[in-house]
Amino acid sequence: MSKPTALFIGRFQPFHNGHLLVLGGMVKVSGKVIIAIGSSSESGTDLNPYTAQERKEMMQRALQAKDLIPMYDINFVEVPDQEDDAKWVEHVLQIAGPVDILWTGNEHTKQCFEGKVEIQNIKEVPGISGTKIRELIKAGGDWQEKVPAEVFSFIKEKERQW
Repeated sequence: MSKPTALFIGRFQPFHNGHLLVLGGMVKVSGKVIIAIGSSSESGTDLNPYTAQERKEMMQRALQAKDLIPMYDINFVEVPDQEDDAKWVEHVLQIAGPVDILWTGNEHTKQCFEGKVEIQNIKEVPGISGTKIRELIKAGGDWQEKVPAEVFSFIKEKERQW
């Protein structure tokens, strides 16, 4: 029996250690992993500070450092927001291609995809959330340990360019 194709949807604002932990587990049980970068057309705001391309680069750097790329079949797709949940799900599945299982910890995403694909529930890593990390970055707090080293370096490089 072949391994399933797995879908991981997130905004990854920024990509953090919780995301990396999930992807480490996904590649072990999946034949192919598709990472869907949500809210891909949103950037430059408090909620979505990084562009889809920046988020992809953060992930690629972190995954390469852990030898997850190119060792495993990992692909990226960009998913813009839609006005309607059903249209959004349809769009995600269209651009992701055939998927067997969705990995998510987001209750709304679970509800949207219920009955469409199998769902693997992800538990939140205590103390790690994109919202909290963004708040710490903005306030000059200590967030370095919450993201992979490659992501920390990437964000610091971007800050110098701004």
